[in-house]
Amino acid sequence: MTVVAAALVDGEGRVLLQQRAPARSMAGLWEFPGGKVEPEETPEAALVRELEEELGIQVDPAELMPACFASAPMGARHMVLLLYICRDWRGQPRALDASALRWERTRDMPEIAMPPADAPLIGLLEALLGPPAGPRPPDQR
Repeated sequence: MTVVAAALVDGEGRVLLQQRAPARSMAGLWEFPGGKVEPEETPEAALVRELEEELGIQVDPAELMPACFASAPMGARHMVLLLYICRDWRGQPRALDASALRWERTRDMPEIAMPPADAPLIGLLEALLGPPAGPRPPDQR
């Protein structure tokens, strides 16, 4: 099973997480928004569709930058999770298919309860995004 997800990055370098709804498996855990790739659908098309359905935002597929992936067993099936970075979208994200949304810095994500396939992506995502924006430390020369 192929699943796609987005690390939506705001102007402050924070990433959007959504909380899984109570009626879903792994309810209450925080995850990157996204979902399953349907037959005959490209991963990018699936992610554009999922972001519209889950958050009510529109994303140009050209704005999706492949970032990293995770592989995890899901009962009798196996899941490959493809994570994309997206810094530009239209609309304000809303929790249409989740209990809540929150913006977090990658350095704070290890303390957040996340599904087993999402958690290993945090360090890779942090390396790709680089250090958080802010004042630079003084030169040590």
